Amino acid sequence: MPAYTLYKVQVSVLTPLHIGSGEELLHEYDYAIHNGHTWRINDAALLDAQQVDDPSLAERLAQIPPARLLKPDDFKPTSSFFRYVIRGTPRSIAEGAQVREQIKDTFDRLYLPGSSLKGALRTALAWYGWEQNRLKPELGKLGRRRQWAAQEYEHEIFGRDPNHDLMRALHVSDSQPLGADCLMIVNARVLNQSGVLASPIELEAVRPDTVFELTIKLDNALFDEWAKQHGLKLNGGQWLQDLPAVVSAHSRQHIQSEAAWFKSLSGANRVLSFYRQQLGGAKLEANQFLLQLGWGTGWEDKTLGSRLQDDQAFMERVIKDYSLAKGRRKPGDPFPKSRRVAVTFAQSANGQRSESPASPLGWVLVEMRVEG
Repeated sequence: MPAYTLYKVQVSVLTPLHIGSGEELLHEYDYAIHNGHTWRINDAALLDAQQVDDPSLAERLAQIPPARLLKPDDFKPTSSFFRYVIRGTPRSIAEGAQVREQIKDTFDRLYLPGSSLKGALRTALAWYGWEQNRLKPELGKLGRRRQWAAQEYEHEIFGRDPNHDLMRALHVSDSQPLGADCLMIVNARVLNQSGVLASPIELEAVRPDTVFELTIKLDNALFDEWAKQHGLKLNGGQWLQDLPAVVSAHSRQHIQSEAAWFKSLSGANRVLSFYRQQLGGAKLEANQFLLQLGWGTGWEDKTLGSRLQDDQAFMERVIKDYSLAKGRRKPGDPFPKSRRVAVTFAQSANGQRSESPASPLGWVLVEMRVEG
């Protein structure tokens, strides 16, 4: 076996994908809305163009929202006053309205962080490893702090410390950068189990049909006899060799769970249709798998998820001890009780505008091909 296996990877975006930079963009300060587009302002270039010699006037201009310095003729994609332009607009046009920024490089180019993809793969491997290691929900194994609650389980699945962690053998690169023309504005909502849309959230997101290219390297040397003789015994090497099948098993369970959740709601037919299409659509190749990434994936897809819910009494105790449920909830009620979805707008004959769930967020199709 070679020392490593290198895969060329294509990640095709199926539903809007948001991986945040951690920054909130403000209307009229960071972006402007014009003619059905969202224009990301280059405030430095815009202020420099004012050519103000009077320091007091310059100071007053600095207090004005940059968007108010723009003229209608300035709104050209080639203008230096804008860093990039996105089709679509946020629902709110109020000064200071917020849009969550998509992560980009220093040249405003989109990329898929390797850490985001690797984190999602780790979740799928943990779900799979739970069954392979015949683990069971046990309260005594949970840590006191919420963020470290499953640490003992993770050690059993992946290894006792970072030096002995299975994921050490999996190297995921950042993707090649893409232009900001692959962006869209997503108006999202929290969808409650009652069918009520709450908590409006605006996002920059990667458009469906965008394709990222990156590499995954599997370090086979960490599993050879030399490594074992020197005390490095990593468990789960075969899981990495079978990565597409392992992730597909997890994703299929997750899709079935989501389809069942949305089936119980009225008005969410478009979201349900997406999940049913994935369950009954064309069969994937052996080197392909579906995966959900980024913001909007929810509690179940960032933890051991359904494995913990196999024991209802255990799960109820976890929800209570770690204060996972907000608002009124009775024991036995479904958890989690809400989902995040992209919404679409419709306008009635009398001018009333309504919103309805349009799609889930962050689903991608991953294809791995051995290089060489």
